[in-house]
Amino acid sequence: MLTVSNLSLQFGKRVLFDEVNIKFTKGNCYGIIGANGAGKSTFLKILSGEQDPTSGNISLEPGKRMSVLEQDHFAYDNFTVLDTILRGNKKLYEIKDEMDALYAKENFSDADGIKAGELGVIYEEMGGWNAESDAQTMLSNVDISEDMHYQMMSELENKDKVRVLLAQALFGSPDVLILDEPTNDLDIQTIAWLEDFLSTYENTVIVVSHDRHFLDTVCTHIGDLDYSKLNLYTGNYSFWYQASQLATRQKQQANKKAEDKKKELQDFIARFSSNVAKAKQATARKKMIEKLNIDDIKPSSRRYPAIIFDTERQAGDQILEVKNLEKTKDSELLFSDINLNLKNGDKVAVISKNSLAITEFFEILTENAKTDNGEFNWGITTTQSYMPLDNTEFFEEKINLVDWLRQYTKNDEERHEEYMRGFLGKMLFSGDEALKSSTVLSGGEKMRCMFSRMMLQKANFLLLNEPTNHLDLESITTLNNSLVNFKGGILLASHDHEMLETVCNRIIELTPKGIIDREMTYDEYLTDKKVKELQEEMYA
Repeated sequence: MLTVSNLSLQFGKRVLFDEVNIKFTKGNCYGIIGANGAGKSTFLKILSGEQDPTSGNISLEPGKRMSVLEQDHFAYDNFTVLDTILRGNKKLYEIKDEMDALYAKENFSDADGIKAGELGVIYEEMGGWNAESDAQTMLSNVDISEDMHYQMMSELENKDKVRVLLAQALFGSPDVLILDEPTNDLDIQTIAWLEDFLSTYENTVIVVSHDRHFLDTVCTHIGDLDYSKLNLYTGNYSFWYQASQLATRQKQQANKKAEDKKKELQDFIARFSSNVAKAKQATARKKMIEKLNIDDIKPSSRRYPAIIFDTERQAGDQILEVKNLEKTKDSELLFSDINLNLKNGDKVAVISKNSLAITEFFEILTENAKTDNGEFNWGITTTQSYMPLDNTEFFEEKINLVDWLRQYTKNDEERHEEYMRGFLGKMLFSGDEALKSSTVLSGGEKMRCMFSRMMLQKANFLLLNEPTNHLDLESITTLNNSLVNFKGGILLASHDHEMLETVCNRIIELTPKGIIDREMTYDEYLTDKKVKELQEEMYA
């Protein structure tokens, strides 16, 4: 279907890809993963023809159509929403344009009639006469209401533009579908719809995403960009991650016999295959794991930060009591009548249809904002540590990272530069990187600094508002494991489905008419009929 031959890309002395050879075939979904800077998005740009490689070539099977998720949210501002979708099938749109131009001619000739007839046959074969209704259906699937179909794209909010551009990419069942971070800015319902759509998609999908649940649900293969090569593995992201971790451990066990290692890998594959077969999100086409050649599993070069949350003391039974909390902002009622009592061991997912409601809730509980009504009280044995949605104010002073981190410890032993450097090294700031200015950090580096700050505080209760923002898959996975193992309590808001499902044992939803509070897993909450009835009532 789509073949990559001897692909290389070099910037100066830096080699991004070296002699990459791979064939993407029909019926499979390929998740492209790699450390930050490995070239995932660049690889997709080369596949789509947006960027040229240094050498090698890309070959799409003749007569097949490729569609790419548009990254420029302003590219179609001069077109209506419906017209933007139709333009997703470029050839179909060009044929329609040509037919319209012919029929609009004042001196319409016999030759024009013959040409228009020929185009009409092609147009019909491509499903052109149903294109507009198909486009409207696709828009409805991504929650773009009918009254928006004839609006100009420039009039839409960014979150709606994202949905329209996704619908454009999916429109007309392209033979090869290329998606770079397709779940960004989508709500839970739209992501779930997209997962279902791609899981049964019969053509070829190539996707880059930091959403592990999404990769696990839709991917039949993982393409790992590592050591300037693209290594292809059968299975989803969780299988790749666990297999690569196992391979790394085995590589470190130099004295272990080859037969023992082989048996360990075989047992792992059999166990994982069984789990996938039973998994709720598994589809019929994901049965290829059993065919895996265990010799193909290699250790990864990935570096994982050491995110470990210890507590200085254990909290008592009373953690947090919230009574009648209410907040309005910019004339919008965010939530009201919020009554909540947290007990020891609660790890709580905080959700809402309004993300501003979540942020204000966290800001109130950390005394960074005032409530309009109600009160809250933390248990006297609790100590809190907070990861805010916006960390800008923490990085305004121009100091190196050693001095930046030193601000957040009162322990004299920990304040020594050697300790600070060792601590930063575990968070992947090694050598001179520990002396970088705090004002020049990337989004991901700032997040790792914020986690370092939280770790030094050794609180027994964590409040985390979108803690996976700007993180790579390695950091997200490490954070997830750390929160699962954390002995204290947690309030967690996140778009990371996997994190909410594996970390939280309780879900609270903030609404304008009160709170929905359930002790259950995130997946159970999403499918609970009584919860859905309450949601309809609370948001009405």
